[in-house]
Amino acid sequence: MTEAGRPAEAAPEVAAYLDMLAAERGAAANTLSAYRRDLSDYLAHLGAAGIDPAEVEAGTLRAYVAGLESRGLKAASAARRLSCIRGFHKFLYAEGLAEGDPSAPVSGPRRGRTLPKVLSVAEVDRLLAVAHERAGAADAEPGEARRARRMVCLLELLYATGLRVSELMALPRSAATGRERYLMVRGKGGRERLVPLTEMARAAMREHLSGVPDDAAWLFPADSESGHLTRQAFARDLKAAAIAADLRADRVSPHVLRHAFASHLLQNGADLRIVQELLGHADISTTQIYTHVLDERLKGMVRDLHPLMDE
Repeated sequence: MTEAGRPAEAAPEVAAYLDMLAAERGAAANTLSAYRRDLSDYLAHLGAAGIDPAEVEAGTLRAYVAGLESRGLKAASAARRLSCIRGFHKFLYAEGLAEGDPSAPVSGPRRGRTLPKVLSVAEVDRLLAVAHERAGAADAEPGEARRARRMVCLLELLYATGLRVSELMALPRSAATGRERYLMVRGKGGRERLVPLTEMARAAMREHLSGVPDDAAWLFPADSESGHLTRQAFARDLKAAAIAADLRADRVSPHVLRHAFASHLLQNGADLRIVQELLGHADISTTQIYTHVLDERLKGMVRDLHPLMDE
């Protein structure tokens, strides 16, 4: 088994576990990277105490999880780390590399049910309107105009489709060259789904495409390791767009716009199952974080439609 103090990157058990997640469960690169960081921290903790991962006891794991809060990790982050570690110990036990699973009796940290940050329809309208104004400015330099058109395209696509930021960044150039009124998106676990496009989004894609090199593989090419715009660069530019629209920068992010897409659809009567499909959630329980929107809609329906409400 692993020698005490050996980092996760050098542990064959960790490599085998991550390979299993990738091959059998279709884990994305971002997920694998996060799990690798979590396990590296966990194995460093065990190594400092001279404990082999195969010999961990439940009390040791409980102490580690309890210590995460004192290190500044929020309950949600600590719960995600425990989930990673739990999966790792289950893997060791299933593969015969450990005699037991110490994570079975360990409960996760208590988490409050946090609702996603959501922009109002008026705020999204203002964000889009200002982005369009900047893209249409007659005195803009060519490079500045291209970046402004790219931001319009990013915003229109994100609000029209609710794509994950990783899905949006990795759209191929061909996504904007077809005549279809939908996108075929490959999401988490390699699952594919159809996402309808609005006319505004299609028009923004055409405008943006005029500044994309013909030989580019991506719709949003950039000088990066992946060859396309990074999520960090988009998030930074989006903060600047928010400030220009007189919105608080800390309230606006790519994920917030994905939440706005889902919440605004539900407010206008969309079925929760349809929103689940559009967001690419494998489990309806993930989409049910938006049930607060449905609750308000149902209250409004009773208030407006019940025959005794006016009496």
